[in-house]
Amino acid sequence: MFIEFLQLYLPIVVYVLLIVILVIGIVIGLKAIKTLDKLNRVVDDVNQKMASLNGIFSLIDLTTDKIVLVTDKIVEGLSNVVNKIFFSRKRRIKKDE
Repeated sequence: MFIEFLQLYLPIVVYVLLIVILVIGIVIGLKAIKTLDKLNRVVDDVNQKMASLNGIFSLIDLTTDKIVLVTDKIVEGLSNVVNKIFFSRKRRIKKDE
């Protein structure tokens, strides 16, 4: 009697549980798709904003490159002047000896 009960109702319970799991999986899948769509929109928005800032960043990069070039020339000139002063003193000292 109990075995007949299990044979009759156990497959029904299993099928109902499988249907519930399938429905839950579908709902989770739909929510994941919606979330990924929102995430894709956010990433596209960030890419647009970064593209608009690229011009500013390239301008800043160009400006810093020019500033570095000028300061390098100034430092090179000053180091040449200092080297000339010190080497001329050493030459004078060697000539005096």
